[in-house]
Amino acid sequence: MPPAMRELLRSSDPTVIAFASVLLETEGIVAFPLDVHMSILEGSLGILPRRLMVADRDLFRARAILRDNGVEVSG
Repeated sequence: MPPAMRELLRSSDPTVIAFASVLLETEGIVAFPLDVHMSILEGSLGILPRRLMVADRDLFRARAILRDNGVEVSG
């Protein structure tokens, strides 16, 4: 059974999602971007933000990593 996923970050800026993904990857946390295709379909106008998801077990550590690097997190 796959782990439960929780929303870590929501942004209409693709560079924020990319930066956060790299930060988490270097710490061994797998992050999964959602809504990428929907935001492309709407023309990247910023109407539909992208979400970055992590496993529930990694949420606390992932939030700390992003906050320590100046990235605002959801929740």
